[in-house]
Amino acid sequence: MKAIIGKKVGMSQIFDENGRVIPVTVIEAGPCVVVQKKTSEKEGYEAVQLGYEDVAERKLSKPELGHLKKADVAPKKYLREFNLENAAELNIGDIVKADTFKAGDFVDVTGISKGHGFQGVVKRHGAAVKRNTHGGGPVHRHQGALAAGTDPARIFKGRDGAGQMGVEQVTVQNLSVVKVDPELNMLVVCGAIPGPKGGLVTIKSTVKVHKVKQAGADISKNPQKASGRNPQKASARNK
Repeated sequence: MKAIIGKKVGMSQIFDENGRVIPVTVIEAGPCVVVQKKTSEKEGYEAVQLGYEDVAERKLSKPELGHLKKADVAPKKYLREFNLENAAELNIGDIVKADTFKAGDFVDVTGISKGHGFQGVVKRHGAAVKRNTHGGGPVHRHQGALAAGTDPARIFKGRDGAGQMGVEQVTVQNLSVVKVDPELNMLVVCGAIPGPKGGLVTIKSTVKVHKVKQAGADISKNPQKASGRNPQKASARNK
């Protein structure tokens, strides 16, 4: 697995060689420094802890400063641990940059979603709005009845309702990396990622499995299907 810490810059769009528009999100990824190295002999597993974004010493606690000074690295604002595929090869003080990924890779991006404060069921859960005619009254966006009847005479936990919306950890999986610029510490991924502009995100290799499609995989063996009756026509259509 490959991973890096970054910040969401914002969304844009680019055009591919066929002139199609690709909606993308620009991420300022790294550079990250290896702050701690976990080994199977000491901790029982292989992993590294990465630090991101310099910060003033006065903004860190004494335990945090001691941890960073032990590694002889500059004070870092964010620390995250990753089980990287080359964790055994990395040493404390090594730099991980955006070029750890390449165009065509698939990644999972994790961030904190935008906060929306206290919201009602219409915005928070997509509940229907009551009709606006024939005595609807001032309750068009209210919750409505939740009781389950005389038995069990209570409301079950987990029912949708008004409440705090957003500020939750969200992971968007299987986004493709469109462009990598190591000089600008820039990753461009296809699609949207959670969080506001400037929000912290972690980018990791996707956990999804991508199978390579074999030649003729779209041709059915069922004679009732068109591709099964005329495989040559189906193979020409899929080129």
